[in-house]
Amino acid sequence: MSTEHLILGETVDFITGETVVDTHDERARQGIARFLVEKKGYSRKDIETGRNIALAVDDQQGVVRVDFVIRLRGKAFAIVRFGPGSLVSRERSTLAAARLVEPYVVPYAVVTNGKHAELLDTTSGKVIAEGLDAVPCRDEALKMMESLVFERLSAERLAKEKRVLFTFEVLAERECDEYTCSLY
Repeated sequence: MSTEHLILGETVDFITGETVVDTHDERARQGIARFLVEKKGYSRKDIETGRNIALAVDDQQGVVRVDFVIRLRGKAFAIVRFGPGSLVSRERSTLAAARLVEPYVVPYAVVTNGKHAELLDTTSGKVIAEGLDAVPCRDEALKMMESLVFERLSAERLAKEKRVLFTFEVLAERECDEYTCSLY
């Protein structure tokens, strides 16, 4: 059974102040939230938590969570997605999420396990920096915003990104849940 299913009680969300279920993964998310505010200089108002992307692929439905959306000057600058373990296995789905969470492509995506991080350029799909220090601080992000273009994807490309995200996150989770359930 994964640590996500081990409920440790309740805790207070650092960004929203709301009570949330306390799990090992939630503790890591709260650490990331503190890092973004205390070390990187973002205000709590800059960060949206728990944003869901509703997906419909073929005749199936699913929802994928984006842990954090960093918004500056009214535009989403970056998303941050947490997952335990390997970062490389989450790169493609994180890129798809950054391309789908807003009506435009969010320029940057961060994938992190709470200890390590990769900063991805959403347009190229490339890892442009590694390590938690690679996450731009608020002042750097504001300077970067000056030269950003917030592009929209074609309907065909959006459909492909939805399929990618659905496959990596929704179908993979369902398969894992079925396997886990069959063990008990």
